[in-house]
Amino acid sequence: MENKILNTNQIKKIVKRIAYQIHENNLECSEIVLIGVYKNGYVLAEIIEKELKQISKSNIEIIFIKINKENPLDKIELDCKKEYLKNKSIVLIDDVLHSGRTLIYCVKYLLDMTPENFNTVVLIDRNHKKFPIKVDFKGISLSTSMSDHVEVIFEKNDCYAIIN
Repeated sequence: MENKILNTNQIKKIVKRIAYQIHENNLECSEIVLIGVYKNGYVLAEIIEKELKQISKSNIEIIFIKINKENPLDKIELDCKKEYLKNKSIVLIDDVLHSGRTLIYCVKYLLDMTPENFNTVVLIDRNHKKFPIKVDFKGISLSTSMSDHVEVIFEKNDCYAIIN
C-alpha cells in the first residue's frame, strides 16, 4: 500500500525554508556550490537553486555527483574538476537519507577539496543511520521500519513523496 507523505505544496514550503537556511549559513560566502546526488538529489538541488537565487547575492553554481549506491567505493563522478571546489562553500543535497552510506561516501570524497564551508541537505531523513553522518538541513524526519520504502517522485509539474 502506497501513502503520500509529502505533496507538491509541502515540498515547495520545505525547499523555501531550506534555501533560507543555506543562505543564512553562507552569508559571508561569495560563491555557493550546490552538489546534488544524481539523480533525485540533483533534481532537488535544481529546485533549491531557484529559491536560493531569489534571496541570495552569492553566485550559485549547481553540479551533480554520481556514486554507485550499491558499491560506494567504485568510481565517484563529478560534472566538474575536483579542483574547482577548493575553498568554496559546498552544499551536498540528496532526497532521502536511508542508512547514510551514500552521503558519507560523498562527503569523504568532497572533503579532499578543502571547502570553505560544507553543509548537507536531505528532504527526508529516515532516522535509520548506519553511518555517522549529520544532516544540517532537512525537510522532515520520518520514523519508519527498515522494510518501508520511501521515495520522492519528481515529475514535470508535480513532486511528492510516498512510503510503501
